[in-house]
Amino acid sequence: MNGAKLRERLSKGEAITMFNPHHVSPGLSARLVELGADSIFVDCEHGAWGFEDVRNAAQVIRGAGGAAIVRPDSHQRSLLIRYLNAGADGLMVPMVDTPAQARAIVDAIRYALPADHEKRLVVSMVETLEAIGNIDQLCAVEGIDVFFIGPGDLSQNMGYPPAPPFGQPRPQAVIDKVGYAVEKIRAAGKIAGTLVTSDELPYWLENGVQFFYVHSDPFLRLGMNGIKKSLGR
Repeated sequence: MNGAKLRERLSKGEAITMFNPHHVSPGLSARLVELGADSIFVDCEHGAWGFEDVRNAAQVIRGAGGAAIVRPDSHQRSLLIRYLNAGADGLMVPMVDTPAQARAIVDAIRYALPADHEKRLVVSMVETLEAIGNIDQLCAVEGIDVFFIGPGDLSQNMGYPPAPPFGQPRPQAVIDKVGYAVEKIRAAGKIAGTLVTSDELPYWLENGVQFFYVHSDPFLRLGMNGIKKSLGR
């Protein structure tokens, strides 16, 4: 499984990208890998991917040299196990607020894959003020490879819209909170990740983030806006 390859690269200090294709499309997912994406975000929380979709896409993504990272819609133990058995190279579990929740996730993965759980990448999502308040204890949980700060849900948790207007920065208070979490994660010797635009990536790379979640839609929007501008629309 290519999750182990991502872990190895992260352990060497490399930066890793994970692109969201926004469509249930193995072909598009593979093309993003061919164009340079290290992994593909298979979003089963907000997306329409089914279990068979995950199986088919993961095979195609691995064939192109990438890894399929699945986000389930909850911590449900049987759900995590099914996605792993369907072929996910890693899991990115949302709304992990406490060490007990993080340990339960690690336990489910090791139960599902007693012989080869180390071949999967395990990403714990930090999306609330409660999780940030517990960040030291969360980082002490063994078996989590990446602690990913989700700025959209964190923004909502802090009373802001989940996303700023296109092309505008997030509220400074949210940026500061993400930065605080990144510092804590790095100080614990762990890998930090977050969602970025192409403009934001250099800043967070300089600040020690290694795992970058990137949406593909902004690239399509910018390209379409360029075409429309050329057409005078």
